[in-house]
Amino acid sequence: AMKINQNTVLQGQRVTLVPYTSAHVPRYHEWMQSEELQRLTASEPLSLEQEYEMQRSWRDDADKCTFIVLDAERWSGQACADEDCMVGDVNLFLTDAEDPTLGEIEIMIAEPSYRGRGFGKEATLMMLAYGVRNLGITKFEAKIGQENEASICMFKKLHFKEVAVNSVFQEVTLRLDVSNQERQWLLEQTNHVEEKSYVELKLPAGVLET
Repeated sequence: AMKINQNTVLQGQRVTLVPYTSAHVPRYHEWMQSEELQRLTASEPLSLEQEYEMQRSWRDDADKCTFIVLDAERWSGQACADEDCMVGDVNLFLTDAEDPTLGEIEIMIAEPSYRGRGFGKEATLMMLAYGVRNLGITKFEAKIGQENEASICMFKKLHFKEVAVNSVFQEVTLRLDVSNQERQWLLEQTNHVEEKSYVELKLPAGVLET
């Protein structure tokens, strides 16, 4: 089950990925009031209560894996609470019950000031490597709105190839098949990433000794 990552923190250079908890919901809900983000993520605005329910399903469902993307520099040393360092989220869905090696990936950098600065790219690479290493995924798909050129361009830089265009939904499907060579490349791109325990990082210093 996807609860696999509920205590996982992935620390990169620019971004730190943490599990999506109820503490993150109010900020997330605030983001999703933005019409631009609703359009880019093809989602309907939810009430705060519905957003809490969504968060619980993200945590408990076996076919979903999500991390909240934090600004690593602001967050390190616990100087700021998760909520104040949130920049977006990254998700994996297992979309095909017959094929558990296929994952659909989504990345959202919700804070406009963080776009175009490599945060989305690093978060996506970290999630791809996590999917390959921890979830046994060997094929990734990304479905992106046709007008979202920045995102399409980023996925192409990460070796995704365009495989389909849906003119009805106005979205492009990109795909990455993880050959041994691609796997090697992914692991090299993310060899700086450290995996840690969320609970331990969240506890005040000294608590663990007792």
